[in-house]
Amino acid sequence: MNRQETSSSYQELSEDVEHADANLEPAEEQVDKEDLDDASSTILPILDSNSPSVRFSKSCLKNVFSVILLFIYLLLMAVAVFLVYQTIADFRDKLKHPVMSVSYKEVPSYDAPGIALYPGKAELLTCKHHLHNYIPPLVNPGQPGEIECTTQRINYTDPFANGTKKFAVIVEGPRDVKQQELVFMQFYLNETDQDFSAIDYLLFSSFQDFLESPNKPGFMKACESSYSSWKFSSGFRTWVKMSLVKTKEEDGRETVEFRQEISVVNYIERRAKASGDQLFFVVFEWKDPFIQEVQDIVTANAWNMIAILCGIFLALFKAADFAKLSVKWMIKIRKRHLQRRTQALNHIS
Repeated sequence: MNRQETSSSYQELSEDVEHADANLEPAEEQVDKEDLDDASSTILPILDSNSPSVRFSKSCLKNVFSVILLFIYLLLMAVAVFLVYQTIADFRDKLKHPVMSVSYKEVPSYDAPGIALYPGKAELLTCKHHLHNYIPPLVNPGQPGEIECTTQRINYTDPFANGTKKFAVIVEGPRDVKQQELVFMQFYLNETDQDFSAIDYLLFSSFQDFLESPNKPGFMKACESSYSSWKFSSGFRTWVKMSLVKTKEEDGRETVEFRQEISVVNYIERRAKASGDQLFFVVFEWKDPFIQEVQDIVTANAWNMIAILCGIFLALFKAADFAKLSVKWMIKIRKRHLQRRTQALNHIS
């Protein structure tokens, strides 16, 4: 009986030990898992790129970069506004100050100009056309000779002195510039009470217009009002080389101006009886076959200005759109950062 009791007690003790060992193993496994979790929780915040400190540094850099870009685009917008102002100012300045354009047009021959001479008491002795820039030697200077030129004599009222009559001899000028055509004239003045003797003349653009004019005195008054007059003196051969300048005005009118190069050669007197009388020699010739054309050109191009303004305004709108998106992006990043910070505080608490 005693043996049975001891065996039963031994059996109960062994079962208790096995049950204790079974309970101890899960506890040790739970302790090991908790230790591993603690170790991982202490190591991961250092190595994880998504930690709050790393996210804050990235968002800060992004915000700084966005602010820098925003200031750059604001600066570009200011430059664009200045360019718009400068473009408009330059366009207005070019409209007010056109540029003079000079071109040359070559012609085989000219329209015969009109040569108006005011001899006063002097007399036209000879008038001839010569070619190839050659004048033959004088024959009987001071004596009437051949007048081969087309001439018109006219009286009209001086436009600058009311009531004063003027006498003019209108001579047809040279045409053929290629063959160097010239007109040679000789005048004679018997006596004069003046200390200096000279003959006035003026040039106008077309002798044919004068012939076809129904009011020749009015035509000459208009020419004298529009053209300048010159002089050639006695005792010299005055050689006048003409050039033509056409100017186009802003209102579309075209004006004609003569420019001259004058050379003077002394006349050697060989007559035996030449006391008191004066001889005048004058030559008219075209300088070259080029007509100078002058006109004012407005260099301001409205289409260029419109294209520049369109490009500037497009850049302005793009910059404004980028600035708007940058501000929205910064606000969004700021909200995300605040949300994550709030979640982190709630998790800690």
